[in-house]
Order: sequence, then C-alpha cells, then structure tokens
Amino acid sequence: MNLIVLRARMSGRENGGMAWKKNVTPQSVYRRQLASKLRELRDQAGLSLADVGAQIEINQGSLSRIESGERGTTPLLVNALLDCYGVQDPAIREDVLDLVRADRAQSKPWWRKYSAVLSPTRYDGYLTLEANAVSLRSYQPLLLPGLLQTQAYAEAVIAGMRLDLTSRQVKSLVEVRLERQKERLGGERLTKLWAVVEESVLMRQVGPPEVMRDQLARLIDIEETPHITLQLLPMAIGVHPGLYGPFVLMGFSDPSSDLVWLENPQNSVYLEAREDVDAYADSFDHLRARALGPPETRARIERLIKELPK
Repeated sequence: MNLIVLRARMSGRENGGMAWKKNVTPQSVYRRQLASKLRELRDQAGLSLADVGAQIEINQGSLSRIESGERGTTPLLVNALLDCYGVQDPAIREDVLDLVRADRAQSKPWWRKYSAVLSPTRYDGYLTLEANAVSLRSYQPLLLPGLLQTQAYAEAVIAGMRLDLTSRQVKSLVEVRLERQKERLGGERLTKLWAVVEESVLMRQVGPPEVMRDQLARLIDIEETPHITLQLLPMAIGVHPGLYGPFVLMGFSDPSSDLVWLENPQNSVYLEAREDVDAYADSFDHLRARALGPPETRARIERLIKELPK
C-alpha cells in the first residue's frame, strides 16, 4: 500500500510490524506531478540518483526528496536536471517548469495565518490537496462533512472533539471551515461534492435542538445546489464496506493524481497507489448505490426536522 503518513507515531511497530518512518506534509498536486515527471525523465535517461548527484553536484538525499515530493525546488535546478536528462523538447521543458511555478505559487495560501492550529495535525496538508481538487466523494459514518456544516454545528463538533483547544483556537478552526465552504462550494472554481452520510449521523444530537434544526434546514437548501449531491445511507441496510471508517476520494484534472484521504485522531494519511484509489472508488459506488436517492434523502431530512423537540 502506497501510504504517506502525516502525523506518524515515531516509536513502536504497527500493522503487522511495519513502523512509521517519516512525518510528511502532503504536497500540492503540482508538486506530486512534478515529482512523478522528474522520476520518469531520470529513468528514461538511465541515470541513478547517485549519477545525477555527481553530474550536477546536488546532494543525493535532496534529489530523492524532490522526487518523492517531500520538498519543492526551483526553475534553476529543474533546468539543470532537464539538461542532465538530455531533455531538449521545448514543450516538455516548459510543461515541467510550469509545474514548478504552480507549486511555488501555492506557497502562501489563505490558511497560512491559521498555521498555529493547523500545523500540529497537518490539517494544512489536507487543505492544500482539497484546494486543487475538482471533485470530492465523501463517506461519513459519524458526522456531517465539514463542507456541509453550519457555523453552530461546526463549533459544537470542534469544541466537543478537541478538548485540548482553547475557545480562541476553536473559533479559528471554525473560521477555516467556513472559509473552505466559501472557496470550494461558492467560489469562482466550484468543487463538485458527492457526500454519502449514514442516516444515524442526523440523529446524533450536536448542540441544542435549534443547532440541529438549523443544520438540517441547511441540508435541505444544499440539496438544490447543482454541484452538490447528498445521499443518506439507511441504517436498515446493515453491514457494508463503509464500516471500515470515513474516507474522502479527491479527484483532480489529471486522473492519475486522484487520491484517498483517511483521517483519525492520531495520524492522517493519503493513499495514491492506483489499486488503493480504485478500491475506495468501488466502495463508494457500492455505498451510493445502496443509499437513498436525493429526493428520498430530502424527504427523510424533512421528517427528522418535524421530529425534533420544540
């Protein structure tokens, strides 16, 4: 399994003896594409990392981190690498340099001012990837996806789950969540969101009744948004593939860059191997096929609103 660990446990061994080795913030999509392209060009040239390091006087470890996407690079260095690999086609060189420029342009995102509360859990890494996604397929068995939460629901969720945070830090994370909604679902470049949510999520009391009433009403409004699809998965269907836990499938303009995001309290990971992405895509297709359709989902939400205590 091709797995990048965001908040690795640095001691002990897990998953049948495999130890987490690195603490890596996920790269932008552009950096991932650049890393893949540079590896491909080096392989085509028949050169090892040691060969390249000796020829252009770059530390082999630094080159390895560039090719894994752990660190960015500069146009100057990339031009030297392209010369070393014998790449003369102007179109190929410009395409590679465009990836360098695009990655560098993302070095100062809007959420940078929230780094104090984002960096400890590598949530900024998720935001980097989400900002480049053209589609999100989300399965949630416990809570509503952050992109669909009202402010009051988000405040109750973050404060209730993150007991280590101060009220100011909770407020900051809520602001990030609301800004995500504005950017992804209401900005100039809309992200297509398809969410499958367990029916039990809407029965979980989050905050006082008025918070849940407003949240459910928000879902009714969202149901009419063309680029958002919401489906409820009835509890009556019993056991299904989603019981392994929540996941988000991120789709990009280049399908080869698609990935799966998995999050839990101790570490978050993304899977980018083709077989992993395909396996989760199959699971999502199974879940949406068994879930209520959008009209039935809307009717169920309206019924839940009527059942809330006054």
